[in-house]
Amino acid sequence: MTAAGRVPCSDQSLSRADPIYGTASAGFSWVLLELPGAWGHSAFLNSPNIIDPQLGRAIVGRFEKAKMRIAAIRRHGRRSTTPRWRWFIAHSEPGSEALYGGEVSNPREYLDLALDGGDGSPSTDPVVAVCAHGKHDQCCAVRGRSACKTIAEQYPEYTWECSHLGGDRFAATMLVLPEGLCYGRVDSTDSAGLVRLYLEGRIDNRYLRGRTSLPHAVQAAQYFAREAYGDDRIASLSPLAVERGEGIIRVVLRGDPGEIEVVLTEEMTEPLLSQCDARVEGSVRVFVLNSIRAA
Repeated sequence: MTAAGRVPCSDQSLSRADPIYGTASAGFSWVLLELPGAWGHSAFLNSPNIIDPQLGRAIVGRFEKAKMRIAAIRRHGRRSTTPRWRWFIAHSEPGSEALYGGEVSNPREYLDLALDGGDGSPSTDPVVAVCAHGKHDQCCAVRGRSACKTIAEQYPEYTWECSHLGGDRFAATMLVLPEGLCYGRVDSTDSAGLVRLYLEGRIDNRYLRGRTSLPHAVQAAQYFAREAYGDDRIASLSPLAVERGEGIIRVVLRGDPGEIEVVLTEEMTEPLLSQCDARVEGSVRVFVLNSIRAA
């Protein structure tokens, strides 16, 4: 139970069988900045033992002004007494994905990073970031750290703990860059296996929330197309058209060999608590399959 005596939000979500597809956080470009140590409720604003809150606010403001998603990262497990300040910048637009990484000597230098990642080196290895931000939500602490430990045992160089990604009720949540693949409930499956699939250019549709650079309706349409036609390739099913009508959304995907038309209905759930510490219930959007056909 939570401090308020409630069942944790991820357990509630599982019992309701909340749909996981079409829920990936939005973001065409991501910046991940190493903040070694314990994070407060906001990693950049409430972690004075790591970073001055005024500096943290300036860093967040700079990247958010550039419409980039920002998250803190740290290595899993026991940390070195000598802090390091590594960073990654990823661009996740399908077909032009890119990932750059580097290191600075102190966090103030994060303010001077080139927004395109040009200060670093291109990376051919992915970044696997698992939310383990316990001060933001207890589910991320319990489920996220467990999943991160499992993945890090097999892929230590790829794996990082990260701050809040959104969708706490789907903990443990995971982001894979540069593609911006957002997963949920990864602790309830072979979490390292999801990374193995990624390295083969494939996804597990059961746990994929969506791709962060795509609209939520497209994320949902891809889910239904993969369910119907068994295409688990990361690069497949790119969107060709999205049309909104009265109460429905028509999404056309590039299929193999022809186009796939997915028609969705957008609905709102009954009010729910989406985080462990949420005080006010709110409805969330879900997409329901109306029809699907291959041209």
